[in-house]
Amino acid sequence: MRSSGERGEGWFTDLYATHHAQVVRYGLRRLADLDAAVDLAQEVFVIAWRRRAQVPDHGLPWLYGVARRLLANQWRARRSAPEILPLGTGDAGHDRRAGEGAVDQLGDVRAALATLSDADQEILRLIGWEELTVAEAAVVLGCRRQTAAVRLHRARRRLIDALGPAPVDDANTAAIRR
Repeated sequence: MRSSGERGEGWFTDLYATHHAQVVRYGLRRLADLDAAVDLAQEVFVIAWRRRAQVPDHGLPWLYGVARRLLANQWRARRSAPEILPLGTGDAGHDRRAGEGAVDQLGDVRAALATLSDADQEILRLIGWEELTVAEAAVVLGCRRQTAAVRLHRARRRLIDALGPAPVDDANTAAIRR
Protein backbone atom coordinates (compact mmCIF):
# COMPACT_ATOMS: atom_id res chain seq x y z
CA MET A 1 0.00 0.00 0.00
CA ARG A 2 1.17 3.54 -0.64
CA SER A 3 2.49 5.88 2.03
CA SER A 4 0.16 8.14 3.98
CA GLY A 5 1.22 11.16 1.89
CA GLU A 6 -0.40 9.81 -1.31
CA ARG A 7 -4.14 9.61 -0.66
CA GLY A 8 -5.64 9.73 -4.13
CA GLU A 9 -7.68 7.26 -6.12
CA GLY A 10 -4.76 4.85 -6.46
CA TRP A 11 -4.32 4.72 -2.69
CA PHE A 12 -8.03 4.11 -2.21
CA THR A 13 -8.11 1.41 -4.89
CA ASP A 14 -5.26 -0.38 -3.09
CA LEU A 15 -6.99 -0.03 0.29
CA TYR A 16 -10.25 -1.36 -1.13
CA ALA A 17 -8.65 -4.28 -2.97
CA THR A 18 -6.60 -5.25 0.06
CA HIS A 19 -9.29 -5.05 2.74
CA HIS A 20 -12.80 -5.14 1.22
CA ALA A 21 -13.28 -8.90 1.61
CA GLN A 22 -12.08 -8.76 5.22
CA VAL A 23 -14.51 -5.96 6.07
CA VAL A 24 -17.37 -7.89 4.44
CA ARG A 25 -16.45 -10.99 6.49
CA TYR A 26 -16.32 -8.83 9.64
CA GLY A 27 -19.88 -7.69 8.92
CA LEU A 28 -21.07 -11.15 7.93
CA ARG A 29 -19.87 -12.63 11.20
CA ARG A 30 -21.94 -10.04 13.07
CA LEU A 31 -25.00 -9.90 10.83
CA ALA A 32 -27.23 -12.65 9.50
CA ASP A 33 -27.31 -11.29 5.96
CA LEU A 34 -24.64 -11.12 3.24
CA ASP A 35 -26.31 -8.12 1.61
CA ALA A 36 -26.25 -6.24 4.91
CA ALA A 37 -22.57 -7.10 5.34
CA VAL A 38 -21.78 -5.81 1.84
CA ASP A 39 -23.75 -2.62 2.57
CA LEU A 40 -21.79 -2.18 5.79
CA ALA A 41 -18.50 -2.56 3.91
CA GLN A 42 -19.62 0.04 1.37
CA GLU A 43 -20.38 2.51 4.16
CA VAL A 44 -17.01 1.80 5.77
CA PHE A 45 -15.16 2.55 2.53
CA VAL A 46 -17.18 5.72 1.88
CA ILE A 47 -16.05 6.94 5.30
CA ALA A 48 -12.48 5.83 4.56
CA TRP A 49 -12.49 7.91 1.39
CA ARG A 50 -13.91 10.97 3.16
CA ARG A 51 -11.47 10.64 6.05
CA ARG A 52 -8.52 9.33 4.04
CA ALA A 53 -6.07 11.65 5.75
CA GLN A 54 -6.88 9.93 9.06
CA VAL A 55 -6.53 6.33 7.83
CA PRO A 56 -3.25 4.88 9.13
CA ASP A 57 -0.89 3.04 6.79
CA HIS A 58 -1.99 -0.27 8.30
CA GLY A 59 -5.67 0.48 7.79
CA LEU A 60 -7.50 -2.77 8.62
CA PRO A 61 -7.95 -2.15 12.37
CA TRP A 62 -9.12 1.39 11.58
CA LEU A 63 -11.65 0.01 9.07
CA TYR A 64 -12.88 -2.53 11.63
CA GLY A 65 -13.29 0.30 14.13
CA VAL A 66 -15.44 2.24 11.66
CA ALA A 67 -17.53 -0.88 10.98
CA ARG A 68 -17.95 -1.49 14.70
CA ARG A 69 -19.17 2.07 15.29
CA LEU A 70 -21.55 1.91 12.32
CA LEU A 71 -23.05 -1.32 13.66
CA ALA A 72 -23.37 0.15 17.14
CA ASN A 73 -25.17 3.19 15.71
CA GLN A 74 -27.56 0.96 13.75
CA TRP A 75 -28.30 -1.20 16.79
CA ARG A 76 -28.90 1.84 18.98
CA ALA A 77 -31.23 3.27 16.35
CA ARG A 78 -33.25 0.06 16.29
CA ARG A 79 -33.17 -0.19 20.10
CA SER A 80 -32.79 -3.92 19.84
CA ALA A 81 -30.03 -6.42 20.33
CA PRO A 82 -28.06 -7.29 17.22
CA GLU A 83 -28.63 -10.59 15.50
CA ILE A 84 -25.18 -12.07 15.85
CA LEU A 85 -24.18 -15.30 14.26
CA PRO A 86 -22.81 -17.85 16.70
CA LEU A 87 -19.19 -18.94 16.46
CA GLY A 88 -18.51 -21.20 13.52
CA THR A 89 -21.45 -20.29 11.29
CA GLY A 90 -21.12 -18.43 8.05
CA ASP A 91 -17.33 -18.66 8.08
CA ALA A 92 -15.76 -20.64 5.26
CA GLY A 93 -12.49 -20.67 7.18
CA HIS A 94 -13.76 -23.23 9.68
CA ASP A 95 -13.59 -26.97 9.05
CA ARG A 96 -17.14 -28.16 8.50
CA ARG A 97 -16.06 -31.81 8.62
CA ALA A 98 -15.35 -31.69 12.33
CA GLY A 99 -16.16 -34.75 14.38
CA GLU A 100 -19.27 -35.09 16.47
CA GLY A 101 -17.37 -34.24 19.67
CA ALA A 102 -16.10 -31.03 18.13
CA VAL A 103 -19.65 -30.08 17.14
CA ASP A 104 -20.81 -30.63 20.72
CA GLN A 105 -17.92 -28.51 21.99
CA LEU A 106 -18.77 -25.78 19.50
CA GLY A 107 -22.33 -25.76 20.81
CA ASP A 108 -20.99 -25.42 24.34
CA VAL A 109 -18.77 -22.52 23.28
CA ARG A 110 -21.70 -20.81 21.53
CA ALA A 111 -23.85 -21.12 24.63
CA ALA A 112 -21.06 -19.87 26.90
CA LEU A 113 -20.24 -16.96 24.58
CA ALA A 114 -23.89 -15.90 24.55
CA THR A 115 -23.78 -15.48 28.35
CA LEU A 116 -20.96 -12.93 28.15
CA SER A 117 -21.36 -9.17 27.85
CA ASP A 118 -21.23 -7.54 24.42
CA ALA A 119 -17.80 -6.10 25.28
CA ASP A 120 -16.42 -9.53 26.18
CA GLN A 121 -17.89 -11.07 23.04
CA GLU A 122 -16.39 -8.34 20.85
CA ILE A 123 -12.82 -8.63 22.15
CA LEU A 124 -12.98 -12.42 21.81
CA ARG A 125 -14.32 -12.10 18.24
CA LEU A 126 -11.67 -9.58 17.23
CA ILE A 127 -8.90 -11.87 18.43
CA GLY A 128 -10.52 -15.17 17.43
CA TRP A 129 -12.49 -14.45 14.25
CA GLU A 130 -10.64 -11.47 12.84
CA GLU A 131 -7.24 -12.78 14.00
CA LEU A 132 -6.14 -9.33 15.13
CA THR A 133 -3.30 -8.74 17.52
CA VAL A 134 -4.11 -7.15 20.86
CA ALA A 135 -2.67 -3.85 19.57
CA GLU A 136 -4.91 -3.99 16.48
CA ALA A 137 -7.96 -4.87 18.58
CA ALA A 138 -7.17 -1.84 20.75
CA VAL A 139 -7.40 0.37 17.66
CA VAL A 140 -10.80 -1.12 16.79
CA LEU A 141 -12.06 -0.67 20.34
CA GLY A 142 -10.60 2.81 20.70
CA CYS A 143 -8.53 2.01 23.78
CA ARG A 144 -4.90 1.52 24.75
CA ARG A 145 -3.13 -1.77 24.05
CA GLN A 146 -2.81 -2.52 27.76
CA THR A 147 -6.52 -1.95 28.28
CA ALA A 148 -7.36 -4.32 25.42
CA ALA A 149 -4.99 -6.93 26.86
CA VAL A 150 -6.70 -6.75 30.25
CA ARG A 151 -10.15 -6.93 28.61
CA LEU A 152 -9.05 -9.97 26.61
CA HIS A 153 -7.64 -11.70 29.68
CA ARG A 154 -10.82 -11.08 31.66
CA ALA A 155 -13.08 -12.10 28.77
CA ARG A 156 -11.17 -15.35 28.30
CA ARG A 157 -11.42 -16.05 32.03
CA ARG A 158 -15.18 -15.40 31.99
CA LEU A 159 -15.57 -17.62 28.92
CA ILE A 160 -13.68 -20.43 30.65
CA ASP A 161 -15.85 -19.98 33.75
CA ALA A 162 -19.00 -20.01 31.60
CA LEU A 163 -17.86 -23.23 29.94
CA GLY A 164 -17.56 -24.91 33.33
CA PRO A 165 -15.26 -27.79 34.17
CA ALA A 166 -13.93 -29.80 31.24
CA PRO A 167 -15.52 -33.24 30.83
CA VAL A 168 -13.33 -36.04 32.07
CA ASP A 169 -12.38 -38.74 29.59
CA ASP A 170 -12.22 -42.10 31.40
CA ALA A 171 -9.30 -43.34 29.26
CA ASN A 172 -7.27 -40.23 30.02
CA THR A 173 -8.19 -40.36 33.69
CA ALA A 174 -7.07 -43.97 33.91
CA ALA A 175 -3.74 -43.10 32.29
CA ILE A 176 -3.19 -40.25 34.74
CA ARG A 177 -3.95 -42.41 37.78
CA ARG A 178 -1.38 -45.07 36.81
